[in-house]
Amino acid sequence: SVRHPISLARAVMEHSPHVMLQGEGAETFAGEQGLETVPPAFFFTERRWASLEGELGRLGLPIPHRPEGAPDPEPVDEGALLRDSREHRFGTVGVVALDTDGNIAAGTSTGGTTAKRWGRVGDSPILGAGTYANNESCGVSATGTGEYFIRLTVASRICALVEFEGLALQTAADRVIQDELTAMGGDGGIVALTPGGEIAWSFNTPGMYRARLSAGGEPLVAIYGDEE
Repeated sequence: SVRHPISLARAVMEHSPHVMLQGEGAETFAGEQGLETVPPAFFFTERRWASLEGELGRLGLPIPHRPEGAPDPEPVDEGALLRDSREHRFGTVGVVALDTDGNIAAGTSTGGTTAKRWGRVGDSPILGAGTYANNESCGVSATGTGEYFIRLTVASRICALVEFEGLALQTAADRVIQDELTAMGGDGGIVALTPGGEIAWSFNTPGMYRARLSAGGEPLVAIYGDEE
């Protein structure tokens, strides 16, 4: 498996005529580009494995064998698993950045939905859904239940509201996340940035691990909704 999926996504953008590669074709292309690969067990964590077993059991589906190369089983904090489920914690890592020339870049990497069907594609790799950036309006990286972000094209929708309706970034983000996504039944959130350096985040879950930093400013790190 490719250790750094965002590096592979960038390689596809810069060194191929395509927008998206998946599966074996993506792995082969990564090898051609000299990107670092690791065994699947490199990504193994006991907590996520326990979550998978629990969800498969709830669905009445067979539980697969423990991955080859995974460490020996160890105790898991059941309370932490319950909190993960109750608070809709997602494993996505996303970033949006603005350079000194006014260029915006966004990247999103995720492990996907627990117990997803084989072959399921989420919103993270889909431009306009979980990831989007242009230098005219904004850049967005999203986390949440991907099917809803795909249906609503969350990331590009926020930027379109900024570019074509003149909304402030925070207003646009809140309209899409707090109103439209919530009304659709989806959950999650976004981080976003404009070419002018306006920063926003919005989420309809109890919390979202997040941080921001502007040149010359102090970093802000927060988890729950009442922290700013």
